[in-house]
Amino acid sequence: MSKLTALHEAISRLDEAWADAEDSNDLSRDRLVSVTDAVALVQRRLDAVQVDVAAGLARESRPELGAESLAKQQGFRTPAKMLSTTMGVSTGDALRLIKVGESTAPRTDLLDAKLPAKYPLVREAMDGGVLSAQAAAMITALLDRCRVAAGAERIAEGEKLLTEAAVGLGLDELRKLIVRAEAWLDPDGVEPREDEARAQRSLTFFERKGRIHFSGQMDAGSGAPVIAALRGYVSATFAARTDAVDPDAPDADRRTVAMIQADALSLFCAHMLGCTSKEVPLAGATVIVRMNLDDLEAGTGSATIDGVDQPISVAAARRMAADGGVIPVVLGGDSEILDWGREKRLFTRAQRLAIAERDGGCAMCGLPPQMTRMHHLRWWKRHRGPTDLVNGVLLCESCHHRIHDNGWDIKIDGVGACSKVWFIPPPYVDPAQTPRLGGRARFDLVA
Repeated sequence: MSKLTALHEAISRLDEAWADAEDSNDLSRDRLVSVTDAVALVQRRLDAVQVDVAAGLARESRPELGAESLAKQQGFRTPAKMLSTTMGVSTGDALRLIKVGESTAPRTDLLDAKLPAKYPLVREAMDGGVLSAQAAAMITALLDRCRVAAGAERIAEGEKLLTEAAVGLGLDELRKLIVRAEAWLDPDGVEPREDEARAQRSLTFFERKGRIHFSGQMDAGSGAPVIAALRGYVSATFAARTDAVDPDAPDADRRTVAMIQADALSLFCAHMLGCTSKEVPLAGATVIVRMNLDDLEAGTGSATIDGVDQPISVAAARRMAADGGVIPVVLGGDSEILDWGREKRLFTRAQRLAIAERDGGCAMCGLPPQMTRMHHLRWWKRHRGPTDLVNGVLLCESCHHRIHDNGWDIKIDGVGACSKVWFIPPPYVDPAQTPRLGGRARFDLVA
């Protein structure tokens, strides 16, 4: 099927979903969902056409053509400038379209013999309407960065894994996957990148018009305890709000997350200065550093920190493991199943850490562990559900209510930290009730 034929089919699907509606106000909820899906498909199909055209424009405007360059004949210095002006996008966006087009277009060698595309699987995914141009740009840029370090065979494997994993992910989720994939493709590059980030760490502050302004940046290892403490304090504050007798009382806590974080920083520093306040509530905030046993023993590869996307080197993980409030989780050995049956209603801290290993945070939306609570799948009182790992899941408050209010179901497949969490949508969302993968497994490049 040609790209234009596929695009026409997608437009026909949109036309059918839209039907005789004047605008979105005339669409029912079901039709809004159908139109949204159709628009997304049209955009991805159009992306496939755009990157192909962008590659053609770049080919006909290559520098060796001189005055015969198509872009120059049209009055533009470069093909990217011509494309950005024509499409009304930034020059950077135009360059990305061109790079994706060149990376996914068929090639020829010096003897004009035909060669496959540099990244044929990305091209196939775009032509199939399952990958957007932005997602393709992120994947191809990563593969280009790691091409020399990883080698052709590893890059081909990475292309396959990434194109498969990217289907159904938003760009924010894909960025998280890209960060982890870079550590997998180029493990030797983790420590140099980490050293560079550490060398650029800074924190500055100044006073202006009665306000103290802060500006700073940290490497992942240095910033992880700060993030864990702030998120833990926010979680404890929101838990107190939930448990309040009258949340609508005039003196109820109505601070925003940003306000709470500012107050937390002030409170932490006051504690360090020797104030007499009670213990600071952090909702069990802990820095979890996760590494593979083989990497730990060999001193190679990388480790991850819960709540932080950027991987760290094994050397940094070893340093952090010596700090207080940091729990190292070494994977690869036998796992103990921490089940309590009906003996306890509340999950223990050890169980929470074990389930955080499986879920990685909110199993549905991906919020970090410090911003979640443990929940029984089969309720303790109503369903006589046990306090076992297979009956527990980490959810933020919003997703917890969304699941119960809208009729979603949850299934745990397997046992221990290697099990997977599946969310089953109600029939009105998906008549087939196709399970959707949740938890950490969504971002595991290699199973």
